Amino acid sequence: MTVLDETPSAPSHAGRAEEPILAAQGVRAGYAAKTIVSDLDLLVARGGITALIGPNASGKSTLLGALSRLVPLQAGSVLLDGADIHAMPTREVARRLGILPQSPVAPEGITVAELVRRGRHPHRRFASTRASDDLIVARALLRTGVADLVDRPVDTLSGGQRQRAWIAMALAQETPLLLLDEPTSALDIAHQVEVLDLLVDLVAEGTTVVVVLHDLAHAARYASTVVALRDGTIVAAGPPADVITADLVAEVFGVQARIIADPDTGAPLVLPRGRHGM
Repeated sequence: MTVLDETPSAPSHAGRAEEPILAAQGVRAGYAAKTIVSDLDLLVARGGITALIGPNASGKSTLLGALSRLVPLQAGSVLLDGADIHAMPTREVARRLGILPQSPVAPEGITVAELVRRGRHPHRRFASTRASDDLIVARALLRTGVADLVDRPVDTLSGGQRQRAWIAMALAQETPLLLLDEPTSALDIAHQVEVLDLLVDLVAEGTTVVVVLHDLAHAARYASTVVALRDGTIVAAGPPADVITADLVAEVFGVQARIIADPDTGAPLVLPRGRHGM
């Protein structure tokens, strides 16, 4: 079984390791009759940022979807806090796990404020909004830099603004586990760093984050654990320095690269080499 966080777990009162927040056992998943990830076992320990890396069509998004019930399982099981996620009520799952898929679709005409407020739905027993919900929504809007866009319809925003609005909705859900599929893909470099810094802040506040990233430098710098996938299987998992090596980059991505130490953090920094040696 692959462990997706190398940080030692604090022992429980019974002397056993703390139960992982998320676990997959023999998971096989895909779409219709097509299998994308096969017989995959993994554990996600509480705390930290786990980054899923790999080339296009390696199974990263399918794996994230299978862990969150968005993609149906063909075999195996997923446990959330030790319970079968498929046997849990939908509202209970939404209180414990927040998911931001790769290409979310907003209802036509919905405003940013309305979208972000939807993140509070799992916590509300009645239709009315509590004052505490308004405070949580306002904080999510501020933390993602979209507070000045609250009255704008989501479908009129730029790609980067729309992405940050969706991230704000996920934050408003206030779950102990957050799964994000390429949250920085539509953002400029400044907003990429802001979002990644925000994930670090969330972890410091007690959130566990699993995130799909394409940028290996971001994965190496921000993640506590990196998981490399190829052809629907996990090739390597562990601390960034152990996973992001020249051999792995060649094996998983088919690219020759030089790996140097980041001068600021010591994390691995990938310098790919093209056919012309550049």
